[in-house]
Order: sequence, then C-alpha cells, then structure tokens
Amino acid sequence: MTAPTPPSLKQLRIQRTAPGAPRRRRWGLWIGAAVAVLAVGAFVLRPGKIEVQVTSVVTTYPSQQYAQLTASGYVVAQRRAAVASKATGRLEVLNVREGSLVKQGDVLARLDASDVRAALAQAQAAVRQAEAAVAQAGVERAQAEADLKRQQALQAKGFVSPQTVETATTRVNAAQAAVATAEAAAAVARAQVKVQQVNLEYTEIRAPFDGVVLVKNANVGDIITPFSSAAGAQGAVVTMADMGTLEVEADVSESNLAKAKIGQPVEITLDALPDARFRGSVVGIVPTVDRAKATVMTKIRFEKLDPRILPEMSAKVTILSQPATDADQKPLLAVNPKAVVERDGRKQVLRVKDDTVEAVDVTPGRRIGDNLEIAGALKSGDKVVLAPPEKLASGMKITVAAK
Repeated sequence: MTAPTPPSLKQLRIQRTAPGAPRRRRWGLWIGAAVAVLAVGAFVLRPGKIEVQVTSVVTTYPSQQYAQLTASGYVVAQRRAAVASKATGRLEVLNVREGSLVKQGDVLARLDASDVRAALAQAQAAVRQAEAAVAQAGVERAQAEADLKRQQALQAKGFVSPQTVETATTRVNAAQAAVATAEAAAAVARAQVKVQQVNLEYTEIRAPFDGVVLVKNANVGDIITPFSSAAGAQGAVVTMADMGTLEVEADVSESNLAKAKIGQPVEITLDALPDARFRGSVVGIVPTVDRAKATVMTKIRFEKLDPRILPEMSAKVTILSQPATDADQKPLLAVNPKAVVERDGRKQVLRVKDDTVEAVDVTPGRRIGDNLEIAGALKSGDKVVLAPPEKLASGMKITVAAK
C-alpha cells in the first residue's frame, strides 16, 4: 500500500501550462487565417489586363482612292548612247567625267591622231601637185590652140598644107585630154584630203546630243578599238543619256493589262524619294509579253521632270481612274475604320502607351482605300486599339494579343 503524498510535496509540482495560453494561441490562428483570406481575395479581385489587338496610324494620300492597279519598274532614259569612235588609237585627251553636262557637238575625248595628220598633209601636198599639173596642161592647151589658129590662117593664104593644120588640131586635142587628166587627178587628190579630214574627225569623239555623262568607260592611255574584242582594248569611251527623255518602264501583269490604256493618268513614287509623288501618263505599251514573267512592259512619261530623278531608280507606278490634283497628293493620316469608336457623342481612338491606353478625340474624314482619314492629336506610327471593347476605357491596362 502506497503512502499518500505529503502536502508539502504537492506544492513542489511544476505547472507546465500557464492559465490563458490556449486562448491566446487560438486568437493568433484566427488572425492569420483572416489575413490569408484577405490576400487571396485581393489577388482574385485585382483588375486584370484586357487583351486587345492593335493597328497603326499611317500616312496616306487621297490619290490612292483612284488607284486601279500598281506596278513596279525602273527609270530609263529613252535616249542613251555608248559613245565611241570609228577610229582606232590611243586615248590622248578626256574632257569629261561622270556627271558632266555636255552639249551636242562638244568634244568629249580625242585619240592620238599623229598618223592621220601626216596622211592629211601628204594628201594636201598631192592636191597642190595635181593642181600644178592642171595649170601646166592648161598652158600647153592654150599654146596648142594658138598654134592651130596661126596654121589655119596660113592655110587660108595658101602658105601651109592641110596636113600641117591637121597636126596642129591633133596637138590641141591632146592638150585638152591632158588638161582633163590633170583635173581628174586633182579631184582624186582633193577627195583623199577629205578622207583624211574625216579620219581626223573620227579621232575627236563628240557628244551626239545634249545630255549627262553617266559612265566613264575608258581612261587616258587606253587603246580604243570599237570593232574589236582584243584584250585590254576599250570600245565606248563614255556612256551618256539625255535626261529630258527619262521615263518609267514598268511591268504590268498580263491579267491586268486591260486596266492600262494609252493616256491614262499615273502616279509615280520612287524608292529614293519616298516623300515625293510625281504625276505622269501612260505613253506606250510594248506589244509583246514576257513569257517568263507573264508581264507586259508599259512606258510612263513624267508630267514634269525633277532634277533629283536619275536613270535606273526603282519606281512604283499607280494607274489611276482620274488625274490626281495637287490636293490629292498632300499627305494625311489614316487608320483602320474599326479603330474609331463613338463615346459620349465624340469620335475617339484608344492610343496605346506602354501597357495602358488613352482616349484621343479624332475627326473622321473620307474613306481612302481600306483606311479612314482622321485628324487629331496623332502622328504616323502611333499604335491604336483595333475594335476596342465597351469595357475598355482610358487609363486601363492592356496586353497586346499575339497575331
């Protein structure tokens, strides 16, 4: 039998749980749970980003509303020449370079003509010799004619026989033949002078028309041999073009050929001058089809040439249903019509700024192709929301949908 514990020992027991501790722990758990619920609610109920599609504000031209078809091509000088000479020789003088403006008849270059000048001097000497022979033959003919007259006078008086008169007549005929022969020789000599003068002119290479030097094909010291393919020899000295004959040669698909007619108005844009638009007209359609490309070459003439237009520039032509005016060729802003909405009685677009949108008031204009003319505080390249939903308002966050 166990003995009862003395009262003094009970008083020595350690209290491991303080009174009121379980209540404080339960309150801490409740507070933590409430904070967690609030955090989850805030996460779930926070405003989300609205997914939208965007489009760009573009620069367009009113003339595009008249477009019937477009084609591409290049600027080509209709009068162009690789200038050479019939003569063969060493290039001695070159008076021009790329870009030089020349007039018809200007001496572009000169070949070494020392041999031609020597031949010309020889021909001129032959002319002088032939002319001297003509003069001598003329003197002999005059003498023979005078002798004939004397003999005829003597015969009339009975002093000479008829045979003497016949002999004098024969001398006159021979003198006349000698004169004719000398004159023919002189004509041949003069013709040889002209031949050598032409050969001398061939050594001077002249501009065939007014134009601009495009390419310098040879340099001083080169051998110019226009009718030979010898190694180291050059044919043309320069290549030049008449800048007043610049036209666009564009390839039009044969399926669209019915839309292109002689005299039809055209708007021309050049890759080198993207901000400039030039008016023109169709002046020719080459009557053959390129079998490989299924296109027909169409020639477009500029209404007014610009000094900035150069041969071989790439060009885009738009054949129009009616001529474009100056106002039609002034740039303006346009956007997809679906981007314009009406809210509170005002036309607006929602411009994208970073990941938010802002409402911008606009004034719609006419339809230009697939776009709508607009005026407002926008610039070309701005991104705007395409077909914005009703719930999307200025200041809300967005995310751009992947295309």
